[in-house]
Amino acid sequence: MATKRKVDNLLALAVLSVIVARPMHRYEIASTLRARGKDRDMDIKWGSLYTVVQNLEKAGFLEIVGSERDGARPERTIYRITDAGRTEMADWTRELIATPEPEHHRFTAGLSIAAALAPDEVAELLGRRIEALGHIIEAVRRELDGLATTLPRLFIIESEYGLAMLEAEQAWARSFRDELISGSFPGVDWWRQLHAEGVEPAEVAKLVEGGNAPL
Repeated sequence: MATKRKVDNLLALAVLSVIVARPMHRYEIASTLRARGKDRDMDIKWGSLYTVVQNLEKAGFLEIVGSERDGARPERTIYRITDAGRTEMADWTRELIATPEPEHHRFTAGLSIAAALAPDEVAELLGRRIEALGHIIEAVRRELDGLATTLPRLFIIESEYGLAMLEAEQAWARSFRDELISGSFPGVDWWRQLHAEGVEPAEVAKLVEGGNAPL
């Protein structure tokens, strides 16, 4: 079970992961996060960076060590990670790697109510998704090939995992689409007939709940 964090926002972990290298002000933190592509690895909302840094300081994970002014720019507060911050970063990382947690996925949400659409339309939509995933996979592979020549593999393993998940999703979607097209998906004729007869989604749900759907 996930630990309740004092600053329960993955952006906080991202901040700790970059500021551990050296003291930084908020603008430098944001620049480093972008340069490292952390917005691809985590759901980062850049507008909340100011609040997250403040909360990390209040929690004792960061401390102010000075400030600097660059020309006419406003004064920038410089932060560094504390021992408590290093401990929090390590502990949080251990939890994320070792402990599975339910993660909401838009594709899963769509699949959960796929019966609202006719199977032929679902197959067509899956085909579009498979094609789109193919473009994304190609782009990620090219990026990985480029990174592999400049970075140790340790620093691109999250991109490897992301690629594996994309490939697995594409393979599953292709298999599901093929079953719908071939007619081998259990109950697909019944599903198609319901839509041909104009049965409302609510009625379909009642049939399923009543055990009247073919398995």
